[in-house]
Amino acid sequence: MKTRRLLIGVAAVGLALSLAACSGGRASTTTSSASSNNKGALVGVAMPTKVSERWIKDGDAVKSDLEKLGYKVDLEYADNKIPQQVLQVSNMITKGAKILIVASIDGGSLSDQLDTAAKAGIKVISYDRLLTGDKNVDYYVSFDNYKVGVDQANSLLTGLGVLDAAGKPTGKKGPFNVELFAGSADDNNATFFFNGAMDTLKKYIDDGTIVIKSGQTGFTQVATQQWDPATAKARMQNLVAKSYSDGSNVNGVLSPYDGLSIGIISALQGAGYGSATKPLPIITGQDAEAASVKSIIAGQQYSTVYKDTRKLADKAAEMANDILTGKTPQVNDTKSYDNKVKVVPTFLFQPTVVTKDNYKKVLLDSGYYTEADLK
Repeated sequence: MKTRRLLIGVAAVGLALSLAACSGGRASTTTSSASSNNKGALVGVAMPTKVSERWIKDGDAVKSDLEKLGYKVDLEYADNKIPQQVLQVSNMITKGAKILIVASIDGGSLSDQLDTAAKAGIKVISYDRLLTGDKNVDYYVSFDNYKVGVDQANSLLTGLGVLDAAGKPTGKKGPFNVELFAGSADDNNATFFFNGAMDTLKKYIDDGTIVIKSGQTGFTQVATQQWDPATAKARMQNLVAKSYSDGSNVNGVLSPYDGLSIGIISALQGAGYGSATKPLPIITGQDAEAASVKSIIAGQQYSTVYKDTRKLADKAAEMANDILTGKTPQVNDTKSYDNKVKVVPTFLFQPTVVTKDNYKKVLLDSGYYTEADLK
């Protein structure tokens, strides 16, 4: 009996050691199990629109990265229609997606879907636009959106000559006539952009260096619903007609997005801007869309804020893969992004200002564009 017990004990120890050697420990067993269960899993990727060039590039990049990792991808674009995105995300849940990566049209419109996803054990990664008003947002990946606004304001000041290339005051006091534009009120990022810009411009507005002739300085006054270029164009036309009929000129325009900048430029050209005697104002932008980079090269738009969406896509795919393989995704900000219910763990990238002087180094040398793309 003793011999039998001894043999059983030895066998049990041997089996335990064998399992430990194979698994590498308990943490690895969990990871291995998660990886095995989720191999080839479906990931739902919801993008807001194809109207903007950047969202097409984002969607394609996220899909490609995930497929390289062996996952199936359901990539959908919602044509800037909230009910369409709601339906698309609902369908992804029904199809059995294990992860949702969502760039929302309206950050607060998907609460029911987020709750349903949580009940099904589906994790949610908010992509560039923060999902708001719901606790079931697990991670957020974006750029430093407040700094985007700061960069836009500083590039506007540099273009006007108030700051030099190093960001130091030149002593120029203007006054410079500037008009303000903001993004869509239902996009959480729009307020970050605007607040960063206005915090930077405030002292120049207060001391009279910058004059907002229209008097429109509040976010709700200058917001552009759904980031629509046609809406921005119409508003710029109205501003020129109502606030500059005395013969004064617009010297600068704070624009938060390249698509709006193109609409603004069109309105100004229609009002006679763009000649040697009446040059276009200093106009900012964001996203380094090809049309705006060409405009910068042509001396029309002054600057754009470049956000390398390849990095954003890579990080979103990496986060999804970490979750599906039982790892904890890396974050670098756990304080800034409060979605009104919780502070969402976030990974932030830093933006870069692009002008005619550095577009080759930033955009061409990095491979983001080729020379042919910008002709």
